[in-house]
Amino acid sequence: MEISELLVDSFGRVRELYVATADDLDLEVAHRRPSGTGNPIVWLLWHTARVQDDHVCGLSGGQQAWHSGWSEKLGLPFEEGAIGYGQSSEEVDAVRVDRIQDLVDYHQAVHQLTLDYVEGLDAADLDRIVDRHWTPPVTAGARLVSVLGDCLQHLGQAAYVKGLPEA
Repeated sequence: MEISELLVDSFGRVRELYVATADDLDLEVAHRRPSGTGNPIVWLLWHTARVQDDHVCGLSGGQQAWHSGWSEKLGLPFEEGAIGYGQSSEEVDAVRVDRIQDLVDYHQAVHQLTLDYVEGLDAADLDRIVDRHWTPPVTAGARLVSVLGDCLQHLGQAAYVKGLPEA
């Protein structure tokens, strides 16, 4: 298996989990915060897509899907560069959508940008240093593994919250 095939398969699994989590999701359930303060599914889905969009485009040098109309379409009250890190409870509450499908469609755009990037990668590409602020410096490969881990963790959280009785 080529490295690019492994990455396409891995990000394909993120996409499948994203869609499965959003499938048949009631808007009230999607916006509910477990125990009143936990992250709601809608925030977890938005954050997952934003992290993938931001970080993969940071590697590819391309334009984020968020900056290609999705920011306006979803109309969230944040600075355009916001991806969810360090948000206050009030900001988490501000992630509201009228249709879950809009998040699914946004993630599809992100997924396509991701595939466009990873389909051509080889081992030398993954060894490229992308951030020297860490010891050891972060490579493109390490960043992609980090993105995959973050996405899978948040989608697991969203699936768990979806299965909770009213919290």
